[in-house]
Amino acid sequence: MKRLGRLKCLAAAGLVHATTLAVAAPAAAAPLQALAQLDLASYSGRWFQVALYPNFFQRNCVSDTSADYRLLPDGAVEVLNQCRLADGSFDSIRGEARSTGRVDDQTIRPAQLEVSFLPRWLRWLPFGWGRYWVIRLADDGRYAVVSEPSREYLWVLSREPRLSDADESAIRSWLEEQGFDLARLQKHPHTAPAR
Repeated sequence: MKRLGRLKCLAAAGLVHATTLAVAAPAAAAPLQALAQLDLASYSGRWFQVALYPNFFQRNCVSDTSADYRLLPDGAVEVLNQCRLADGSFDSIRGEARSTGRVDDQTIRPAQLEVSFLPRWLRWLPFGWGRYWVIRLADDGRYAVVSEPSREYLWVLSREPRLSDADESAIRSWLEEQGFDLARLQKHPHTAPAR
């Protein structure tokens, strides 16, 4: 795999770069809410990015984007994002997510994290962290929807490389109710299992 120079964030992932511009949410939409809580141990593992709002940070990712989350002993979460580039090779980057709220026994309240892909020695910088809010999670954890307060970034993640038609339809309807622009939502292909 190539060392990251191109893939800055996932969604999956997802993951919002810290220099997000403040973009106003649609006027009719209520403020976006993160889930009341998130069990980090259950959320850990591999997620496949199945849809997203295209963004600058993932412009070179053509398929097979995934994120692996691993809960660390200090309560932080190690993040490994990877994707396939146009030449067929994989690009990856390792980062860290941390809760912005209360953490009790591996559960964060609310489901709001900050993510940084800066080198570890630069993560003390206040501008190196981006918002990562889990705003929807299937009852059985088979899919998750991630965004941030401005609704400028959006990722749909799944434990499998593809959503069922029923899940895709339900997610799209819910996103529309939440004020997201479905015209911007783009499916993300998976040609082979991510490495």
